Amino acid sequence: MRPLELYLHIPFCVQKCKYCDFLSAPAPAGERREYVESLCRQIRKYHELAKAYHVVSIFIGGGTPSLLESCQMERIAEAVRETFVLEEDVEFTIEANPGTLTMEKLETYRKLGVNRLSLGLQSADNDELKRLGRIHTYEDFLESFRLARQAGFGNINVDLMSGIPGQTLTGFEHTLKTVAELGPEHISAYGLIIEEGTPFYEMYGEKGRERAQHAGELPDEETERKMYHRTREILEGYGFLRYEISNYAKPGFSCRHNLGYWDRTEYLGIGTGAASLIGHERWNQGEEKITLSMQDEMEEYMFLGLRKMEGVSRRRFRVLFGCEMETVYGQVLENMQKKNLLECAGDFVRLTEFGIDVSNYVMSEFLL
Repeated sequence: MRPLELYLHIPFCVQKCKYCDFLSAPAPAGERREYVESLCRQIRKYHELAKAYHVVSIFIGGGTPSLLESCQMERIAEAVRETFVLEEDVEFTIEANPGTLTMEKLETYRKLGVNRLSLGLQSADNDELKRLGRIHTYEDFLESFRLARQAGFGNINVDLMSGIPGQTLTGFEHTLKTVAELGPEHISAYGLIIEEGTPFYEMYGEKGRERAQHAGELPDEETERKMYHRTREILEGYGFLRYEISNYAKPGFSCRHNLGYWDRTEYLGIGTGAASLIGHERWNQGEEKITLSMQDEMEEYMFLGLRKMEGVSRRRFRVLFGCEMETVYGQVLENMQKKNLLECAGDFVRLTEFGIDVSNYVMSEFLL
């Protein structure tokens, strides 16, 4: 039986955040009930495929999965356990937003085997949260964090964001230190990306209709660069290790589900818009399957694997593709090392500190 990661998408939220381009939207209770029933039927349809796999991680994301009632989450977990063989130590994560959690929900999650909680904070500054369109305050987050600990969660991730409109370097440093002092096991720290189709795109995007009136609200490029570097410096001071470009964990608490994505472990996404990679085929729910060529898979191995601080393994490349990494990428590797963007560490090729700063450029060089 091969390892499989399972992703379940819950496309509902209380309100759409101004920066969000994820597949999510508010919906009435009846629509949420119908979706859960449909999701459970979809899960059970994979009973034949499931025979070839054992599930090593489950991630229920969204949207805001914690919007669902406890009984709805129970039905989803029941469908999963009836259909798939789960590893005894399966990592089981649920995303949750402050303001939607109760002790009753948290106790249900624990009963269902959920052992990792991901809380979407973004900022410890209430003004910044308002600018993002978040439904909660920092005080709401503190209460959710306290309840999660009380319910027995010993593996909690907190999502943070830099580059928020009106955010200063000092303000971001305060958020990092404030959250780190709470002692979560994992922190994901992402820079704000202005996505087309969002309210923020109209306000800050290159072709946004309101751009002129919001000029100067976003931190400039140099401030964003400093925020990125201070993230590592501050979190490492609190005992967090950066194991991926935007992810930090206490020893032993790296997110196994995310590592599986970057290592190209097979994964099955179920629910509206969820993505899957099974064998050599990739697809989004409701769309046609795409068969990946060896070239596609080599590219993905390199630009996904280079997100990890350990980098990509030459030995594994040889096992997967039957040739040496240098045979395919020799010139690129040589050029990137000359520019001090990549370095070799035994079997691994990884980004340098300078390479991390321009990682998008480095990874684009591995497209064949």
